[in-house]
Amino acid sequence: MGRSYQDWLNQQDQALVAKVRQGDESNKPLLNQINWIWVANLMNKKAELNPTSAELLDWVTSGQIDAMRK
Repeated sequence: MGRSYQDWLNQQDQALVAKVRQGDESNKPLLNQINWIWVANLMNKKAELNPTSAELLDWVTSGQIDAMRK
């Protein structure tokens, strides 16, 4: 098993996380918010910080993040 969402989040640039989550902090993180961080990591040559597909699947299926909201 890979990292939990919180473990992964703790490894990220907290200023970027705050920017991506601004105004939505009271809700579960959205997959789209993680995608923004993912792209930023790729652009900054920090791809090793990105989650694996197995981690993403675990986070969605275990309820750590939301894939979408109604």
